[in-house]
Amino acid sequence: MSDSNVDKIAALFPHCVTERIGKNGKPGLAIDFDKLRTELSKEVLDDSEERYQFTWPDKRSASRLANIPTNKTLRPDVKSSVDFWNTENLYIEGDNLDVLKVLRENYLGKIKMIYIDPPYNTGNDFVYNDDFAISQNEFYERSGFVDEEGNRVLDPIQRNTESNGRFHTDWLNMIYPRLKVARDLLSKDGIIYISINDCEINNLSKVCDEIFGANNNLVNAIWVNGRTSAAHFTHAHEYILAYAKDIQSLPLFKYKGKDEIISDRTIKKPGTKNPLSIIDFPAGIDFECEDKVFPKNFGSSEPVEIVEGTLECKNRKSLYPVSIKAAWAMADMIKDWLKGKDVIDQKGQKVLRFFFKENGVLQYEKSKATIHPNSVITELSTKKGSSEVDSLVGSGCFSFPKPTDLIKSLILNVESNDIILDFFSGSATTAHAVMKLNAEDGGKRKFIMVQLPEVTDEKSEARKAGYENICQIGEERIRRAGKKIKEEAGIQGQDLDIGFRVLKLDSSNMEDVFYTPEDFDEKHLFNYVDNVKPDRTPLDLLFQVMPELDIELSAKIEEKEVNGKKVFFVDGTYLIATFDTDVNESTVTEIAKMRPQYFVMRDASAANDNVLDNFEQIFKHYSPDTIRKIL
Repeated sequence: MSDSNVDKIAALFPHCVTERIGKNGKPGLAIDFDKLRTELSKEVLDDSEERYQFTWPDKRSASRLANIPTNKTLRPDVKSSVDFWNTENLYIEGDNLDVLKVLRENYLGKIKMIYIDPPYNTGNDFVYNDDFAISQNEFYERSGFVDEEGNRVLDPIQRNTESNGRFHTDWLNMIYPRLKVARDLLSKDGIIYISINDCEINNLSKVCDEIFGANNNLVNAIWVNGRTSAAHFTHAHEYILAYAKDIQSLPLFKYKGKDEIISDRTIKKPGTKNPLSIIDFPAGIDFECEDKVFPKNFGSSEPVEIVEGTLECKNRKSLYPVSIKAAWAMADMIKDWLKGKDVIDQKGQKVLRFFFKENGVLQYEKSKATIHPNSVITELSTKKGSSEVDSLVGSGCFSFPKPTDLIKSLILNVESNDIILDFFSGSATTAHAVMKLNAEDGGKRKFIMVQLPEVTDEKSEARKAGYENICQIGEERIRRAGKKIKEEAGIQGQDLDIGFRVLKLDSSNMEDVFYTPEDFDEKHLFNYVDNVKPDRTPLDLLFQVMPELDIELSAKIEEKEVNGKKVFFVDGTYLIATFDTDVNESTVTEIAKMRPQYFVMRDASAANDNVLDNFEQIFKHYSPDTIRKIL
């Protein structure tokens, strides 16, 4: 990302970019800030000049942390996965900051929607590996709640903000770099949704305004969640902040559900200002009630006379022709509609159908190209979320999960083949919602879940049920939810992707000498002939290579034999890789004849020096355009 920013400055101010010898001893480009400052002299602030800003201790460090690269890697766990070789969904275990940096390698600008439900900073434990997050016990020791032996020395009721666990600085240092990296992952027309409550709503809004831009704030929605806690007021809501990557590139939300009932029209009684007209309805007209015979008058506040026939319906369809009276303007529209003509209402939108509810209210439904989701979300309580998780993984295993319908309502605002990312996955509600929605509308959405494997409490219901960490809860929920969704979908769900690849964040596959040679002296050199750690598998190496070659981690992988050697084929022959031993010229030749875009093998895989000597010549002869890489 730093290199990308240097390129942007070079395009605007080429004379402000110069060459230098970097810390690694290699030449590279760098910014001459004195020249850049001159170019922007009218807009540059002096250090002492007052300005509007939002800051906190260690903010600069948190910002730099987002740009520091990681040498961590993702190792596949085939046994924990479901349909590993075919699925396009990912479940990643590990610290989400490092995982996001790994994803940035090959998902830069490719994620359409991000939803996260981060810690609310209410005094619960933070379990993150970066330097800014602390546990509740650490906080108690720093704040003076307890002494070195763990005895409480202060009454928490007498302390207000910080003492109640609202340690804003550490929370901001945790969330800031993660949101910075997350923004890089979003597509230009992407959206991020963040759940939060009163504890950090103000700070989160300011952080998001800074990272995404205040002009890209779509809404700070209110979610009436049914949970209540009382102080001076009863708190029964939380927030969902929504930001666009670029609001100008974000299209209006397309309507994906049933067409909306736009207008109610009550038929007027005779003698009113609106004259009435008789309408002849054929059999088969829609009604909102089932198996109902209407009397002569509907019995509503403004009863309507049935001129002729019996208004009886079954399965929402009228059984017999019937004539009724309606206001003339509405009657003319209905008559055109009955003749099969397009009916356009006063707003210029097409009317799809007319129908009656059982109270006698005449309604029409019209097609609407766009919708505006409500900024107040109701009827989706945490109780429903809890019951969903309890029914799948066991009662009390996860506290206060979000309901799937809440996440589904957010996913509806993106296309049916997009990638959905949740890097505070928790109980994996987002994955459940994606599969559920795909089953309902035939979509091909893909999910990426990221969760730190936080250890469950030894006395918790989760541990009693056999779950040692939160990742095991989320993975099991996806397994059971996916199986249930597919069974209920029947034939329509036969192509539904309910699988997921489990990937686990780990240290580099390469020995330390590969990255830090300055730490080794002559006596170590011959101990590291192989630069790959001994516990790493060929599949581990493949998943290291894929991000480096900008290949998505969900790409189709096949394992085949070529001349008796195990060879991986990714997206057909786009990438062919082998990390087997004793690979000879015949194997290399067979692979070269397949003309892959990329070919990767290990230095240690070659049967002898002749293979490495002839490697380039073989590819130049059979597939000169193949990009070759040797680990």
